[in-house]
Amino acid sequence: MANEGLFEDALQQFNRAASLMKLDDGMRQILSTHKRGLRVQFPVKMDNGSVRVFTGYRYQHNTTRGPAKGGVRYHPNVNEDEIKTLSFLMTWKCAVAGIPYGGSKGGIKVDPNELSEGELERMSRRYFSEISPFIGPETDIPAPDVNTNPKIMSWFLDTYSMGVGHSALGIVTGKPLELGGSLGRTEATGRGVSIITNEAIKYFLGDELKGKTVAIQGFGNVGSYTALILNQEYGAKVVAISDITGGYYNPEGINTKEAFDYALEHKSLEGYHQGQKITNEELLELDVDVLIPAALERAITEDNADNVKAKLIIEAANGATTPEADAILRSRGVKLVPDFLTNAGGVTVSYFEWVQGLYSYFWDLDDVRKALDRAMKNAFEDGVKVHEEFNTDMRTALYIVAINKVATATRLRGIFP
Repeated sequence: MANEGLFEDALQQFNRAASLMKLDDGMRQILSTHKRGLRVQFPVKMDNGSVRVFTGYRYQHNTTRGPAKGGVRYHPNVNEDEIKTLSFLMTWKCAVAGIPYGGSKGGIKVDPNELSEGELERMSRRYFSEISPFIGPETDIPAPDVNTNPKIMSWFLDTYSMGVGHSALGIVTGKPLELGGSLGRTEATGRGVSIITNEAIKYFLGDELKGKTVAIQGFGNVGSYTALILNQEYGAKVVAISDITGGYYNPEGINTKEAFDYALEHKSLEGYHQGQKITNEELLELDVDVLIPAALERAITEDNADNVKAKLIIEAANGATTPEADAILRSRGVKLVPDFLTNAGGVTVSYFEWVQGLYSYFWDLDDVRKALDRAMKNAFEDGVKVHEEFNTDMRTALYIVAINKVATATRLRGIFP
């Protein structure tokens, strides 16, 4: 499968940073090992009376700094290597963002579009009941991811709450507002990407974002909000967007509000005609100031890294660049800000939602946005300091920041018994 070997990619990048910071072998072994991995296979009764067995996963990488945190995705290509890798990356994302969580991830191997709403609900509830012995508001807190949403989080919340006998608002994040969700959560990842893009333009290019050309691969929740916020609030010129159906290029700039509304109504960009039709591969090679891969893993590889013309790459998708491509981009002087900082806005606002739910005290939108802006800028500044201190790339610098936080917490806690 296309995403097999993702964990080896992530370990290469982790080990590059661990070697540079001279991390001892024992700590390196602890931090590269998962705490727990769960594979569940469970039956679901379908609408026609037949029974279908589904396979799901939940991996927890590290809980030294707090409960594990990570989304649940529904996709035909979900596999153990992917879930294992994404839980590993979540540990570093939470550490970089400065929030007291470790990393986890979950998923079911399924195309949810093939299920009725009743089948989707029964599958979701059964999966959550299967993993419930290992999750909880202070143990492991799931959230939406690919093909999951607030409705599914509501089913998760209800399934768990029925088991414990009370409404446990802290068990999941990404919930509807009526069930303890947070204002600003839906836009959070895209807003975080936008904040980091603005900071990176100032730092690496010594310029402002206004008027800069941007190409965005992927127009789901993250890509669409990123396009809208970069254009409407920062004045960037978004010249190309794409999703699984293909891409659209307009050198004069795309009307991002129109594209956002179109994708929301039609569930994709299929049939959108405001621009020249291009492929997803062609989008990656456009001559733009900023390239934002916001789709799935391994968009930039050794096969196309030499053809990337953007001055700055902002990874919005997890694992968007392979280690081999990373090396090529570094040798060419292309600046890159890695996924586990760039897309940390989602988990940061999830943390805000979790805190609000635990205290039943909810913030207004302005407070959420201000707190997110402060957190993302502080995380970028932490990365820049290490980038300059070690004279290394931003991915390695941010790994060093994150590894140091988790390693320090591990040393302070010691090893039981």
